[in-house]
Amino acid sequence: MPKTIFAGLAALGVLISSLASATAETRVTYKSAKTTSSYYQMAVQIAEAMKAGSDGDIIVTVEESQGSVQNVMEVRARGGDYVFTTPPALVGLAQAGKAMFEGKGDPKFNDIRALFPIPSLTMHFVVRDDSGITDFAGLEGKKILIGKGSFGAKEGAKYLELFGLDGKVDLADVELSNAVPALKNGQIDGFVTAGSYPAPNVIEAAASVGVTVLSLSDDQIAMTKRTELVIPAETYAGQDGAIKTTSLPVVAYTTTAMSDDTAYALTKTYWEQKASMGEGAAWWNGVDQGLMSNIKGQIHPGAARYYDEAGIPLTDAQR
Repeated sequence: MPKTIFAGLAALGVLISSLASATAETRVTYKSAKTTSSYYQMAVQIAEAMKAGSDGDIIVTVEESQGSVQNVMEVRARGGDYVFTTPPALVGLAQAGKAMFEGKGDPKFNDIRALFPIPSLTMHFVVRDDSGITDFAGLEGKKILIGKGSFGAKEGAKYLELFGLDGKVDLADVELSNAVPALKNGQIDGFVTAGSYPAPNVIEAAASVGVTVLSLSDDQIAMTKRTELVIPAETYAGQDGAIKTTSLPVVAYTTTAMSDDTAYALTKTYWEQKASMGEGAAWWNGVDQGLMSNIKGQIHPGAARYYDEAGIPLTDAQR
């Protein structure tokens, strides 16, 4: 065989081998949140879980984000390797061109499809056990920290107004990061925080001070127009019963530009690795099939294939 032909065949073999290797490895970009947030930590955990659960076949690169609106907006310029997190409500607003998406609509928003739910932002109204507060009416005249600028702060202020407590609660001028020390030294009677349960600051407060996390009534939950969430008994030290509160669901999304096989692999690996992730971070233990009902829009066909195989029912609207 002439050397030129032999060399050509050898080069072709290397090319075919390289293409096979590239095909076997799936690379995905996962856009989450600010590096200081729990959701960025979750993204890193998902990336590690995908690599471990796929024997290195799925490689996830985590990107920092300034927020969920940015994540949705980037759909316009991204391809089939893009995964992002956002509350389902924002997807609906983007597709309808409403609120923060008014005048910024794009046909690609209609291509957004869900993959799987991740831990929800969960409202916690935390009060000292010795404060005598047992319900929201008991917050009147008490010093409560709600923080500034965050989802939890905005939501906390909204609830106080909805429940007739606007101007009747002494709002502490302390950063949320100092909530537990302020609770310990008696500067405040309680604080409001939103995070995936079990929330680290609530765990610390329950263990060091002794706290009660207030439950909302059915009527109060309806007034907030948020999604109900039940924190199981014994999630926090001294918590004997379940806590009814509200949440903002968060879901991992992609678009129809992603192949069915990739969406299937991501979804399957996520659910198979969830228990392992829960051993390292308890917030994953709050994710179960019950959160599937929080997905209001369509689910990617590749992800739907996994749910059908796993016997997880989907609604007609989700298909």
